[in-house]
Amino acid sequence: MILYIKQKIFSFTDSYNVFDGSLQPIYKVSSEFLAFLSKIHLCDMRDNELFFIKKRFAFMLAEYEIYKGETLYAEVKQEFSFFKPKLRVTSSYGNYEIEGEFFAMDFRVTRNGMLLGTISKEWMTFGDSYKLEVENEEDAAFFTALVIAIDNCLHNGKK
Repeated sequence: MILYIKQKIFSFTDSYNVFDGSLQPIYKVSSEFLAFLSKIHLCDMRDNELFFIKKRFAFMLAEYEIYKGETLYAEVKQEFSFFKPKLRVTSSYGNYEIEGEFFAMDFRVTRNGMLLGTISKEWMTFGDSYKLEVENEEDAAFFTALVIAIDNCLHNGKK
């Protein structure tokens, strides 16, 4: 399954629209305005919350938590590495490794060495835009939440 995640550029908060492969909107992503530790909501088109992402207070490297309702589903932690961005995801779905290219544009999502999805940042766009390829359609919402957490870890982690 292919998804396109496009950040809205004229917004006071981090907001994204998520489209399927035929460019039909399937998810909405928005963050809370003026929240100390940012909270980002992933909702379906009927405004039902599927996941929310919360920034965790961390001293050096960015950390985010992904919740479904009140249940913690995943922790995304940026790891120290030279040249290539690297993140570790511990979740109820299993543990993932996310390793990126030198310019933090393309990522592979693996679990136990098996490729589960790819994330590609699109060039020459206003705002951040990603193409997400997911092997299993059931994982689409969770992987979308992962992409938003990754984007925030790498680009908003120092704020």
